[in-house]
Amino acid sequence: MQSPTNYLFGLFSRDLGIDLGTANTLVHARGKGIVISEPSVVAMDKKTRTVLAVGSEARAMVGRTPANIVAVRPLKDGVIADIDVVEKMLRYFISKVHNGGMYPSRPRVVIGIPSGVTEVEKRAAKDAAIAAGAREAYAIEEPMAAGIGAGLPVNEPMGSMIVDVGGGTTEVAVLSLGGIVINHSIRIAGDEIDEAIMQYARHETNLLIGERMAEGAKIVAGSAYPLAEERRVTLRGRDVLTGLPKAVEVSSVELREAIKGPVDSIVELVKLAVEETPPELVADIMEFGITLAGGGALLLGLDRRIMLETKMPVQVADDPLTCVARGTGKVVESLAEYHAALRAGQELRRPA
Repeated sequence: MQSPTNYLFGLFSRDLGIDLGTANTLVHARGKGIVISEPSVVAMDKKTRTVLAVGSEARAMVGRTPANIVAVRPLKDGVIADIDVVEKMLRYFISKVHNGGMYPSRPRVVIGIPSGVTEVEKRAAKDAAIAAGAREAYAIEEPMAAGIGAGLPVNEPMGSMIVDVGGGTTEVAVLSLGGIVINHSIRIAGDEIDEAIMQYARHETNLLIGERMAEGAKIVAGSAYPLAEERRVTLRGRDVLTGLPKAVEVSSVELREAIKGPVDSIVELVKLAVEETPPELVADIMEFGITLAGGGALLLGLDRRIMLETKMPVQVADDPLTCVARGTGKVVESLAEYHAALRAGQELRRPA
């Protein structure tokens, strides 16, 4: 028989699926869908370590704070770099979902983590969730979560390939029978593409630009394959030589050359995964195609570039930015159904 305490927890807390990303954190609440999508940024007082803002409000402070306030990204390359700050960020998001209700909010939580992390890093993510108020925490590898969120038949005896291009990591996996058959991960993704644009602006135009300007240019005119109609975008920043404000217009052709390095690395990773996939599963992928997920899937022409290089059909998942979050949400709603997918991440419970 269920205890009164557990009954109240189940009734008044919403189980959560969390995509704890390098760039953004998304939270899926049971029965409500995605309720939070905010940057993984925390603004803190350097002296007191007091949290001043989290998410969008904190990101707005990046580059605009006094000396005593620092805007921190507590995840680097998909890995927890500062567990104390992650705990505070998770506590904020969990309390925001439960909106300070009259009963304790101790949800079950499934966290999507990069597949290449160590056991120590995996434990750190679950520890942070428990410390932030979860009563049970599970870890699921992000390629599996992305595949579930994209609607791929991950529990079926057939091969599905997912390419998840996030902020800090790119992961390529072949999924079958609830497990990952082939998996490759590199810490080259959206952040490195932004950095490549920043380096291009500095070296080719003597212009210093920030992360947000580089990301905006990537979204508007970044591409991995020639466009039917090339685009132009204006970069604004500071002139390296004079120190004065400066604006430079660049084309999508120039940006495509600027980001060639990280894009080539991502494409080569996909080709490597295809080469290592068993023939039976390759046949399935040839029939049903490769699915792109994550924010990087929105890079113009990436699907066409991968299709050209692999000779396989490629499609971008519906709403690729939310695939991992939706996948963790499905898992937390049906833990038994996705038991095999959770085997790699052992459950962690809050002490009674």
